[in-house]
Amino acid sequence: MKDTLVIEGGHRLQGQVTISGAKNAGLVLMAASIMADGETILDNVPVINDVEVMVCILNDIGVKTEWREDGSLSICPPQGGVQNHTSYELAKLLRASNLFLGAMLGRQGEATISLPGGCDIGTRPMDLHIKGLQALGAELELEHGYIYGRVKKANGARVYLDFPSVGATENIMMMAAKTPGQSIIENAAKEPEIVDLANFLNFMGAKVRGAGTDIIRIEGVEELKPGRYAIIPDRIEAGTYMIAAAISRGEILVQNVIPTHLHPVIAKLQEAGATVRETDQGILVRAGKQILPIDIKTLPYPGFPTDMQSQMMALLALADGSSMIVENVFENRFQIVDELKRMGARIKVEGHTAVIEGVDSLLGARVKATDLRAGAALILGGLAAEGETTIDNAGYIFRGYENVREKLNALGAKLS
Repeated sequence: MKDTLVIEGGHRLQGQVTISGAKNAGLVLMAASIMADGETILDNVPVINDVEVMVCILNDIGVKTEWREDGSLSICPPQGGVQNHTSYELAKLLRASNLFLGAMLGRQGEATISLPGGCDIGTRPMDLHIKGLQALGAELELEHGYIYGRVKKANGARVYLDFPSVGATENIMMMAAKTPGQSIIENAAKEPEIVDLANFLNFMGAKVRGAGTDIIRIEGVEELKPGRYAIIPDRIEAGTYMIAAAISRGEILVQNVIPTHLHPVIAKLQEAGATVRETDQGILVRAGKQILPIDIKTLPYPGFPTDMQSQMMALLALADGSSMIVENVFENRFQIVDELKRMGARIKVEGHTAVIEGVDSLLGARVKATDLRAGAALILGGLAAEGETTIDNAGYIFRGYENVREKLNALGAKLS
């Protein structure tokens, strides 16, 4: 796939767009699928680069996968267990490869996981994952870039997370689902993707309660059974198209969404002057007469998502006044600033805070995506900019946005 996107700016977006399945839910459900014997079918799986890498990892550990004619993904682990070793070459491409740790330990009590890669948005250590899995009875060692795990005697336990890490919560949930006794995760992540994992595990026969709150209780079961399950819509993709309506001075109906997942984004868009209305068909976003300056602090769900921060920065670069963004989750999330400044944005960064002084217009420029969400923000900037914007390293964008060219062009954009 071409690693460059070219955008002709200045086109007002109008129409409707259908949101794909959630990247971050799909990846963990793909890992969890190995915990059941037999064929699991996942609907609403987004066809994006990260999912393709996850498919390669599944194939590499002996799982048979197949994209079906109806667009669903079939996942069928071999009888007797998967190969318990993920490759360095594949794991370095994808942060979510670490989710096989909890799934493998839960399924067969043994795992060797290469330390993962992914977007360079800050340190995302494995210590909380390790602490939680050790409490459940796993013996874990970190050596030569791999985590070696073995379960001799698994038992339910109470785990307190120092930070509500999504990945750690997911890994602990998966192992606990097949660990005898009751496990309790305190200060658990509350993201919708956590709830989707809990629903999927329960669908397979697990006993998980409390997902979506900060205390999750799990009664271990002996067996999980396969079936067919549909992944939730991607709230970050939805939020990105909602901002596209506002920044292009357009009007977009965003379909296939769960509005409650988007309330933090809706609130900030309304504060910035956009009209946002929930309808039976989805969420309708109409640009306001002007973009108003606002302040944002990123927080774990249900706070404003860090994955939407870069996109909001692109919008606020055109606000009528001064805005402030405080990034409380990842320390490297401001790499986007230098690229937006190449387009004429006025932004100052001090530590975890960015001050954005709105300008009258952005100018097309050659820029580069530094991570997935920064790439999305550059698309948004390019949509509003005068002239042509060329985004290098666009492969980052294709990791998380399905058919992004086609969807935007159908709304009236000019991307090639």
